[in-house]
Order: sequence, then structure tokens, then C-alpha cells
Amino acid sequence: MGIENIYSDILREHANSNHNKHHLGHPTQTQRGINPSCGDEIELELQLEDGIIKDASFVGSGCAISQASASIMIDLIKGKSIEEAKKLANTFTGMIKNEITEEEELESLEDAIALKDISHMPARVKCAVLGWHTLEESIKDNHE
Repeated sequence: MGIENIYSDILREHANSNHNKHHLGHPTQTQRGINPSCGDEIELELQLEDGIIKDASFVGSGCAISQASASIMIDLIKGKSIEEAKKLANTFTGMIKNEITEEEELESLEDAIALKDISHMPARVKCAVLGWHTLEESIKDNHE
């Protein structure tokens, strides 16, 4: 598999877009995530209200995969409950670890499925999961 398969149109679009890459006005949660292997880092900002992720954004720097994955994640979690966001994060991690392969199980990930083949590139897995692990850290003690 060539790298061109990884950098699909969806990934390029998200990596080059700033629609989710900015500071929120009044985040209720802020969590920093770092990939020490390559230096990618993000700061995830969430606005939580009554167990719902009302808004989300990130700032940071890194490779196209880490930035696109974080942006796609934000599109998926906005408006979702904390519990739904946790399920999405578990599904994404399962997909990247090649533990979840059934298309039906992966449908909830929508555009994040574009990152599925990262599982075959071990050096890039940490890039793809950076935003998702940061999300998990941010909401791990919150309940719906």
C-alpha cells in the first residue's frame, strides 16, 4: 500500500482546513496531547453543557495525519453526549488497532474511516490517535 492511499482527499481537506483549528471563546475543558515519538501536539478545547459536547476545537502542530484526525474527530463529536463521544473514541481506537474491522461497526465513524489503513503503518498510528486519546483524557471523569 502506498502513502497516496493514506492521504486521501478527505484527509487532505481536513489537514489543510482551519474550520476546527482555533481557540474556543469559553471552553469548559482543555486538554493537551503530545506524541513524543514525532513531536505532534494538540490542545483540545471542549465546551460541555449538561453532558453534551456543545462545541469543540483544537490548536497545535503536527503531521497531516494528526491534524486531519483531530479535525475529523471534532466534526464527529460536536453535539454528541459524552458517552457517545467515548464510544466513538473506542471504535476509532479499535479500528486503528485492527480489532474492529466490520464495516457496520465502523459506520459511526463517518469520515474517520479514511484513516482505517493507518493500522498497516505502525509508525503513524500514534499520529492518528493523538486527538482521540486527548479526547479520552479530557472526558474520562465526566459522565452523562
